[in-house]
Amino acid sequence: MSRASERGAVAVEFAIVAPILVMVLLGIMEFSRAYNAQASLAAAAREGVRVMAISNNVTAARTAAKSTSVSLQPQLVDTNIAFKNLDTGTATCAPGHRMSVTITYNLSTMTGIAGPFAMTGKGAMLCGG
Repeated sequence: MSRASERGAVAVEFAIVAPILVMVLLGIMEFSRAYNAQASLAAAAREGVRVMAISNNVTAARTAAKSTSVSLQPQLVDTNIAFKNLDTGTATCAPGHRMSVTITYNLSTMTGIAGPFAMTGKGAMLCGG
């Protein structure tokens, strides 16, 4: 066989394999971004509920949660963060009660192929520190 016919076969094989490799690479990037966002949401919820359990201050807890999740783009806003006393159903943290923080977030994708993905971070702690 001559080199010219082999060159054509290599080009066809590359044309078949290249889109698959690009899709795998994009999938890895999207999964990594979603994993990082989920970890940020979990850390933000833990920090928010920790501050709420210690200080019983919703504003300080929201600020702590937002400052913990700076890697998220777009950033968290106050409406993403919900507080609930698991014993009374209110948003106040009385000593001996259990407080929960739920952070909801819609993660848009880089490629636009799928998504946006609804993500949630939750944290719970006993009030009174």
